[in-house]
Amino acid sequence: MLTTTTPRTGFALTRAQFEQLAEDALAAAKQLGASDAGVEVSEGVGLSVSVRKGEIENVERNRDKSLGVTVYVGQRRGNASTSDFSRTALEQTVRAAHDIARFTAEDPAAGLPEVEDLAFGPAAALDLDLFHPWDIDAEQAVEIAQRCEAAALAVDRRITNSDGAGVSAQQSHFFAANSRGFRGGYASSRHSLSVAPIASLPGKNGDDMQRDAWYSSMRMPQALAEPEAVGRYAAERALSRLGSRKIRTCEVPVLFESTVAAGLLGALVQATSGGALYRKSSFLVDSLGKHVLAAHLDLHEDPHIPRGKGSAPFDDEGVVTRARDVVKGGVLQGYFLSSYSARKLGMRTTGHAGGSQNLTLTSRHTQPGDDLDAMLRKLHRGLFVIELMGQGVNYVTGDYSRGAAGFWVENGRIAHPVHEITIASNLRDMLRHIVAVGADAYTVGSKTTGSVLLERMKIAGS
Repeated sequence: MLTTTTPRTGFALTRAQFEQLAEDALAAAKQLGASDAGVEVSEGVGLSVSVRKGEIENVERNRDKSLGVTVYVGQRRGNASTSDFSRTALEQTVRAAHDIARFTAEDPAAGLPEVEDLAFGPAAALDLDLFHPWDIDAEQAVEIAQRCEAAALAVDRRITNSDGAGVSAQQSHFFAANSRGFRGGYASSRHSLSVAPIASLPGKNGDDMQRDAWYSSMRMPQALAEPEAVGRYAAERALSRLGSRKIRTCEVPVLFESTVAAGLLGALVQATSGGALYRKSSFLVDSLGKHVLAAHLDLHEDPHIPRGKGSAPFDDEGVVTRARDVVKGGVLQGYFLSSYSARKLGMRTTGHAGGSQNLTLTSRHTQPGDDLDAMLRKLHRGLFVIELMGQGVNYVTGDYSRGAAGFWVENGRIAHPVHEITIASNLRDMLRHIVAVGADAYTVGSKTTGSVLLERMKIAGS
């Protein structure tokens, strides 16, 4: 556990000052004749350091503040922002937003959320324990990063280099308000530690060099993994990739490591988000009530998990958030909609202006003992993927093609590392043909899943 001292917020502005700025902006918009208006005031502070080969590379401090105003004149919308919180700047910003709205074309879907969808009272003030400032100075952060990198370099003489290690401590707070009565805001924090060691092995065709990385990211600094543990694991991952080679082109089952499998959830979210749906640019248009995952799979969303990376009492528009089953028994139960996209689709907002909130994928077939070794045995013969490269996903058609690296598996055991290959399929088929989800659940950002076994994918190799 990392040692911390009594936390200080480091903020220059108070919640009360934010509230006054928001009220002043709303009053200025009303005075100009706006039919509706919304405002958000925010401030962020942080420290980031990086080291490489034990030497300091960067020490950065950030302090940002912003006031954003959205003004509606009927169904015309204008937006403007400023980092100057003076009275004059505030009035100029509101006027700029109002002028933009006056000369913008009408949009029938434009407007603030309906009053009945907004968070009020206890719902707006729900405390999700998101704020844990890290009272750390640059010298302490550098020392932690150095410990992490040194631990990686000490694992094996084949760890010969490093892309560096870094420590980041970030915290922010905001207050939002609109002319329909919504008022709410809170402070949050996010801290991280990472390292990227390089392993090399002399060979007749030149050095075999492999890089890998690992990190720990938490809202509480006390919850971060020990620097030495992060360093050792990153080094072990890099070492495991030495001797990588191509494989022949084939079509086999594929197991995604849990860290990589979270990307499948991201793809599902993007394909079922309002913007893609009303533009008809998703392979899952009109998929509500239909099978989008294998029948044994459930996808649950809970925006109210204490200290969750995606936790929030309300979304970016002030709409109350709620726990729900996104997918139940493979069947899609709900989209991810903001007020605007919901109106475009003739539906109601789901409280997702700003994205998804704490998604967890589970399988009704998963047993407590289904760790990674058990999942490799289920794979039996095929590819175990630990890294994906490139952006080869077409969300209109679902076509999927990514560079990949990992391990070839024979008889349920890792045979050798693999690199310089491409895996390809269609996301619709991939999601519907997930064979198993491991009990080795891992959270990446706001998405949690175990390793995911896919029935079959095409592998382009040599």
